[in-house]
Amino acid sequence: MKTEQVDVLVIGAGPAGTVAASIIHQAGYNVKVVEKQKFPRFVIGESLLPRSMEALEEAGFIEAIKAKGFQQKSGAKFVKGDALCDFTFQEQFTPGWTWTWQVTRADFDKTLADTVESMGVPVAYETTVTDIRFNGSDSITTVEDKDGQQSQIAARFIVDGSGYGRVIPKLFNLEKNSNLQPRKALFAHTVDTRRSMADEPNRITAVVHKPGVWIWIIPFATGITSLGFVGDPEFFEQYPGTDEEKYRALLEAEPYTRERFRDVELVFEPRILQSWSATTDKFYGDGFVLTGNVTEFLDPIFSSGVTLACVSSQTAAKLVIRKLKGEEVDWEKEYMEPTLQGVNTFRSYVMAWYEGTLDTIFFKKDADPLIKGQICSVLAGYVWDMNNPFVKNHDTALKRLARTIELTEKLKSDQEIE
Repeated sequence: MKTEQVDVLVIGAGPAGTVAASIIHQAGYNVKVVEKQKFPRFVIGESLLPRSMEALEEAGFIEAIKAKGFQQKSGAKFVKGDALCDFTFQEQFTPGWTWTWQVTRADFDKTLADTVESMGVPVAYETTVTDIRFNGSDSITTVEDKDGQQSQIAARFIVDGSGYGRVIPKLFNLEKNSNLQPRKALFAHTVDTRRSMADEPNRITAVVHKPGVWIWIIPFATGITSLGFVGDPEFFEQYPGTDEEKYRALLEAEPYTRERFRDVELVFEPRILQSWSATTDKFYGDGFVLTGNVTEFLDPIFSSGVTLACVSSQTAAKLVIRKLKGEEVDWEKEYMEPTLQGVNTFRSYVMAWYEGTLDTIFFKKDADPLIKGQICSVLAGYVWDMNNPFVKNHDTALKRLARTIELTEKLKSDQEIE
């Protein structure tokens, strides 16, 4: 069997894989990427966060992305009935990027993969990993191409950025369930001809439809808008018919979407994504590191997926370079802990969103500008800034703030009654 020798094998040509491949390649190492699918291919996760821009910049991708003309994103809006909460990244507490993009992922991911190829990193599409054998940190990976031809890749290290494919966790039985409740999304791309009805037609918006059920509205520069409903699987059972009939009934049931999206043309039939949350005990091992969604995918709310993918790969790539140079790397302290810090911070916000805690905070009138800026930083992806109390104390700060707001409003109400 033909065997190819590389320094680093990267599994997956999405944002996680390409960021890692580019940074390691720029350090002078021989890198190869294998990707199971053919690009361009559809994937969800269409809204970036400013923190991801730092990783994309270090990988050398910014100019190529700019050339695609994606919709710029300067913040996000949250809507509940007549209440509005508007976060603008210019107001964030943590210094950093104050804008990013809303992207069609098929085009975005292909742009990253094409750019890394143009740098001299080969990308083998429609190539499936069927086996990996480790000898210390060295490995032999067996892959199979679309014609059924098998070959082997010998590598000094493997970066698994395979996303939902979760190659190494599945091959080595490392998977475990997330502690997040299983949820379901019903979504489509729409031809948004009535976009001008919106106050700010190009802003990403999250709409609270019912307790625990929300809608994403992500406008693209093309005039297409991604729109999806997310909630418990049982919520969707009350709507009969086909997925499209359910989707259109949901659009009609929500005042915010009713007029703008009534009888809207769909680019594709509504699709379902569900039971997406999965994780693993270890994000690394002798000869490999897991990045992006392979570590853990949380939820579509707050658009954390691509940011965690890019930043974990940015961090991992630098550690892999040090490892290849013969330096000692403390993978637990230098990779596992910071990666978990980001994941767990976002997890606290995801849980607070579904519990209604963030409703209390987001839709409070006359919000404290400092607190709003600190929370805005989290929503911008700066979940590693330990100077931010809403990062450092992510597991308690939101609940304390919500309780304070509720008590203050109750006191005010009682005083008005008196």
